[in-house]
This record gives sequence, C-alpha cells and structure tokens, in this order.
Amino acid sequence: MSTDTNGPSDGGTEKIDVRVPVTLLEEIDEEYERRGYTSRSEAIRDALRDWINPPVQLSDETLEDLAVSREQRESGETRSLEDVKDKYDVE
Repeated sequence: MSTDTNGPSDGGTEKIDVRVPVTLLEEIDEEYERRGYTSRSEAIRDALRDWINPPVQLSDETLEDLAVSREQRESGETRSLEDVKDKYDVE
C-alpha cells in the first residue's frame, strides 16, 4: 500500500488493492458511467461512504404520509408557506 500525498486535507488517501469478479467489475464500469462518475475510484469511494454512513431510509408510514400530502397539494387543499406569509403579511 502507498499513501497518496495529493489527497484531501484530512490526511491524504491510501491506495488499496481489491479483487472483484470480472462480471462485478463490468457492472461497476457500466454503472459509474451511467451515474456520471469520472472514474471507478470515485464511484467506489462514494459506495464505501454509503456503506459507512447509509442513506436515510423512510418508513412505509412516512412514505404514505408524503403521498397524502402530495395529493392534498395537487388538489389545492394546502397552501405554500409563501402564500400564507403573503396572505397574513408576515415574514
């Protein structure tokens, strides 16, 4: 392993060797390009960050509440905060 001194200010980066099956590497190559990453390394670093700090998963109940809220907004049952501020002349 070698330390890359051109890395971020938090101590640099360290190169590691990882072996993956060829089919997985092909999928990684397709996916990182599809998602707009500039390199395998960038995509894999991002995946590792998600592994360490997984994205928040919303519960089914929360997703249902959001769907109801969206329907209410689309049917005109609710008003935006800006509309309410304007109506009551508040900031």
